[in-house]
Amino acid sequence: MPRPTKKTINLTKDSMLSLMQEIYNELVEQRNTAIRIQNKMLNMMKEPEDMTLIGPVIEKQQKIINDCVEKKLTLSKLQSTMWQKSTEKEDDFTLSDMDLDDETIQSLIHKDISDDKNYKMK
Repeated sequence: MPRPTKKTINLTKDSMLSLMQEIYNELVEQRNTAIRIQNKMLNMMKEPEDMTLIGPVIEKQQKIINDCVEKKLTLSKLQSTMWQKSTEKEDDFTLSDMDLDDETIQSLIHKDISDDKNYKMK
């Protein structure tokens, strides 16, 4: 089976906003699922000894919730930069126009690599 051809990605304002909306929706879904699981685990706890069994699950759900909040903040920073750049000029922009600092980009890539999600940057 031959290797699929590489596709060109067009970065327009609309495509970036659409992608960010999709990312945001997935983060909201992940966070809601983690909160639901956490609440179910807390409701199952009857005695103090149950905490040793349920504790690690609750801790993992809290980590997912915190990661989602962190990613939402990073996403909002990207959106505000896009908004600012889009108001400055009418035509499309590139990622280099966004003046993102290396630390933000590296943290996004590192976060993406360290998470076990369906979508990965490559």
